[in-house]
Amino acid sequence: MKSKEIIKTVLYFVILAAILIGLRTFVFTPVVVKGDSMDPTLIDGERVIALKNTEIKRFDIVTFPAPDDPGKNYIKRVIGLPGDTVEYKDDQLFINGKKYSEPYLEQYKSELTDGQPLTNDFDLKELFGQTKIPTGQLFVLGDNRRISKDSRMIGMIEKKNIMADVKFVFWPISRFGTID
Repeated sequence: MKSKEIIKTVLYFVILAAILIGLRTFVFTPVVVKGDSMDPTLIDGERVIALKNTEIKRFDIVTFPAPDDPGKNYIKRVIGLPGDTVEYKDDQLFINGKKYSEPYLEQYKSELTDGQPLTNDFDLKELFGQTKIPTGQLFVLGDNRRISKDSRMIGMIEKKNIMADVKFVFWPISRFGTID
């Protein structure tokens, strides 16, 4: 092999590595789902891709540092945005007084056999003593509402602490695809 070819090959791999490191640092991050709090949307052990620096919208699934367990991260669904009122009554979500459907929970609700709701009644005033979500904060819930440690227990999440927006499952192959 000529030295010119070796230099070109090494340069190719250095540039490729720099691109991949840049993408991983600034664009996306792989995440492993741990626990059952997002069942059935995300399952324990799944591997997902989360996009960094995206605009967070209602019902997006996000990852953030666990405020009650340093070194750990949580994955939850954004329910309330700054300025919103959030209430659950009779297993139905109300945001700013408007009823919202949560189609991602319907299958799970239909499988319940104990006659109890998936999500117990609550409102922000009863949880936090205030009626609206403050500026710069988000209210998040896990999809498996009965066992999820979410904003009802750990409080609201600072928007600036959101690490990434979960968009895509890549493992296991049987669940490969985008997340609703």
